[in-house]
Amino acid sequence: MSAVYSSYRPVSQACRAALVVVAILAATTAIAAESKHRTPRFVSLRNNVINVRTGPGQRYPVQWVLRRRFMPVEIVAEFDTWRKIRDWEGAIGWVHQRTLSGRRSIIVTGKLRTLKRKPRRDAPVVARAEPKAVGRLLSCRGAWCRVEIQGHRGWLRRHAFWGVYPKEMIK
Repeated sequence: MSAVYSSYRPVSQACRAALVVVAILAATTAIAAESKHRTPRFVSLRNNVINVRTGPGQRYPVQWVLRRRFMPVEIVAEFDTWRKIRDWEGAIGWVHQRTLSGRRSIIVTGKLRTLKRKPRRDAPVVARAEPKAVGRLLSCRGAWCRVEIQGHRGWLRRHAFWGVYPKEMIK
């Protein structure tokens, strides 16, 4: 008669503790990988048509579609390769990171706005920008930001558009 040997051994407390430490380190590394950049931050839309979903993944339904390339959005959270964004009207949803660009842009808010040649109220007028016009953010200092809208470069006051934080400096 042969003896039956079992390879089963109870897991020791030390092994359990080591598994817990490994799991925590793996989770911490995953979180750190998601957060290379600060959040919140402004970015822009890479494409003309972008599906905004109710959650971070293809399995979540499309909530609405954004149809404006270079429109600024604010990333408010991250999960893996998905970014939770807020648009200039306050709508929130999830998009894949590849649909976003690091290019900084602005959207004119309120009424017709005047681009100035220099960052002063009495500076000559360069152009006028209509509400909802999208432009490129070039730099900011103090209460003024240099922008380009449809080929016209000039200075706008920060309160005239959405896409930059109140005290953010852009060089």
